[in-house]
Amino acid sequence: MDKRETIMTKMQFGPGGWTPDRIGSLAGKTYVITGANAGAGFQATRILLSKGARVVMLNRSAERSGAAIDELKAEFGPQAQVDFIRMDLAELGSVRQAATELLEMLPQIDALICNAAIAQVPARSLTKDGFESQLGTNHYGHFVLCGMLFDRIDASMGRIVVVASLGYRMGLRTIRFDDMHWERGYGANTAYSQSKLAQMMFAYELQDRIGASGRNVEVLVCHPGSSATSLISTSGGRLTRLVWWLMTKSPMVQSAERGAFPEVMCATEDGLEPRALYGPTGRMEFVGPVGRGTLEPHAHDKPVMVRLWDRSEADTGFTWSI
Repeated sequence: MDKRETIMTKMQFGPGGWTPDRIGSLAGKTYVITGANAGAGFQATRILLSKGARVVMLNRSAERSGAAIDELKAEFGPQAQVDFIRMDLAELGSVRQAATELLEMLPQIDALICNAAIAQVPARSLTKDGFESQLGTNHYGHFVLCGMLFDRIDASMGRIVVVASLGYRMGLRTIRFDDMHWERGYGANTAYSQSKLAQMMFAYELQDRIGASGRNVEVLVCHPGSSATSLISTSGGRLTRLVWWLMTKSPMVQSAERGAFPEVMCATEDGLEPRALYGPTGRMEFVGPVGRGTLEPHAHDKPVMVRLWDRSEADTGFTWSI
């Protein structure tokens, strides 16, 4: 992002950046969030409920989801419109079942927030469908979910929000098509970086396809910066967890609530640019006021995006209708 764009971002939201104070009433709106029983997804749910929205959480754990709903209803009252459907992004059968239940439940979807992820898995492992676990969970699961819900989102003139990571800047900075599932040379960070880059490329390619087809879905990409969530502590290795714990004691890590601001902004704010990456704009873009950050060009390399789309359809067995 050049100096002029930085100035425009600050003019758009003010020196404090975007905050939920900008949101008016969301009564009558419905939001679907993956991975919403903890961390930034839970905080995003809190913010949306506080504005009167209905939220449906897609999570793996029924027990943790029940506890989260109890906590939310204790805060907002028994009338709070929050529901849960079990879904494991690492199992495409579970994703398809959850999407089918959602379509039966919801007449409209104003935004689907693709928040759930796993990160820095220390040893190579495969999903039930045979995909490297981070790519399978972070990208392929969301690829199918978005595709199955797309027509409902389109009919609602809604949005898809992809929660990415600054990790896309690391690793190979492209997709390793000859060995996407890391049979050779697996590295926890490298595989994670590829999975988050894949999510971003999916989003930007979807933008292009929507533009060519005239459909009514807005697609936006954001990241939470460096936020105190359980992401690394639940899937990272011992050393990674230790380093992260030490980081959380520093000013370079913000709260999970602030980490939720970018995804809530992308789900509710009008006038955002599609070919952009939103998140903290402070030091190293880890923390600070929320706005438009830096987007590196390798994240929307068109030939790679098209090849990834075709490969994703082939691997998942899901063909989009766009």
